[in-house]
Amino acid sequence: MRVTVVGAGVAGLACAVRLAERGAQVELLERAERLGGSCCSWYAGGMLAPWCERASAEPLVATLGAESIDWWRERFAGTEVHGSLVIAHGRDAGELARFARRTEGFEWLDGSGVGALEPELAGRFHQGLYFRREAHLNPRAALAALEQRLVALGATVRFGVDPDTAQPRARAARPAPAAAVIDCTGLAARAVLGDLRGVKGEMLLLKVPDLVLSRPVRVLHPRVPLYIVPRGAGLFMVGATMIESDQPTRISARSMLELLSAAYALHPAFGEAEIVEIGTGVRPAFADNLPRIRRRGSALYVNGLYRHGFLLAPALATRVAEVVLHDRFYPEVMNDADSCERCLA
Repeated sequence: MRVTVVGAGVAGLACAVRLAERGAQVELLERAERLGGSCCSWYAGGMLAPWCERASAEPLVATLGAESIDWWRERFAGTEVHGSLVIAHGRDAGELARFARRTEGFEWLDGSGVGALEPELAGRFHQGLYFRREAHLNPRAALAALEQRLVALGATVRFGVDPDTAQPRARAARPAPAAAVIDCTGLAARAVLGDLRGVKGEMLLLKVPDLVLSRPVRVLHPRVPLYIVPRGAGLFMVGATMIESDQPTRISARSMLELLSAAYALHPAFGEAEIVEIGTGVRPAFADNLPRIRRRGSALYVNGLYRHGFLLAPALATRVAEVVLHDRFYPEVMNDADSCERCLA
């Protein structure tokens, strides 16, 4: 089967790879001139943390997200399974207890346990939650790996292409089955998916050569929760705000102050950090912050991944391949009043 996937963010690349692995003849189209040129995936945290996310998301996010760690490990060698550490300053200890009540799959640590896990934090925190099975990855390296895998599988990847005006490919010598279109364009699909909204996230990339953390660290706070993700070579991604906005403007002074202050409170070495990059991305979301696979004519729209792109893309890609190749139906992501032609009674 011939399949055209539109959009080279993590959802589009994952869908394209999974379909190519299943034997489909795949073409991936992207408006931007380069990988990451217009997708919020470029500024993601890259945390594969289904059990942590359960503290603030619906159970479906954890269920789908639990599929992602093995999926990424099989396709991206840089997937690091070192778990996640969740901590809180003494005055916010109640936040840690509330977080624990909302999730599962963790171990309680005392101060010595936190220090044994992350020596740089020894003596700074008296308790924490350790989610041993969780993982993280560098989103930009992971996207590049998926693109390389897609090409190795014989797919075509075209950048700088307007999908609405792209010329069809020359016909093969033998007729191929009818084409399918998978739209993974995020907020750009709002003309068709009118109930999409934008949620802006802001991040900093900081360089602190003398600081070593081995895993994502989440610092709970009733107003400014923070996560810090190690990128290697003294680089740390610090994020991320969640602002109801579809305007991809630069980071606000207030957000930068809050992120830097929270990072400094975690460890004073961040006070000497070099700010390497400032980034913003607008994530597509539906009202309930859950993903959807929706059919419109011959096209499938994969959208609404909210801030869970790298966590949810593998599960959605697996389901998209089954929908396209075997006409499967997945009520957990397709069964709402507007999701699929079968549901329209």
